[in-house]
Amino acid sequence: MLIKVLKSKLHRAHVTEAKLHYPGSIEIDENLMGAAGIVPYEAVTVADLNNGNRLETYAVPGAPGSGRVVILGAAAQLVRAKDIVIIFSFAYSTPEEAAELAPKVIVLDENNRIVEPP
Repeated sequence: MLIKVLKSKLHRAHVTEAKLHYPGSIEIDENLMGAAGIVPYEAVTVADLNNGNRLETYAVPGAPGSGRVVILGAAAQLVRAKDIVIIFSFAYSTPEEAAELAPKVIVLDENNRIVEPP
């Protein structure tokens, strides 16, 4: 049996922009994706701390070092620029593997710079 467990999260990311008329996804600074172990086009869950909305989409890499976290497409109806979000990535594992798993938690400041190193 496989279970779905937390692999990593970008904690307190600040949304830099929201673009409604764009194919749906979330653009994340490539360096932040790498720190969290999120690969291009991986499914992610986004939780908005400002309004409680949660959504699932996929991550696309943004310019490295830019600090960009951009909500793209229909999700822009749920998450706005300047909102603070948590971006979760998950993995499937056996319960035995899950017992050994230590999720990567990357805490960000207001400029989407890493506060607590990976």
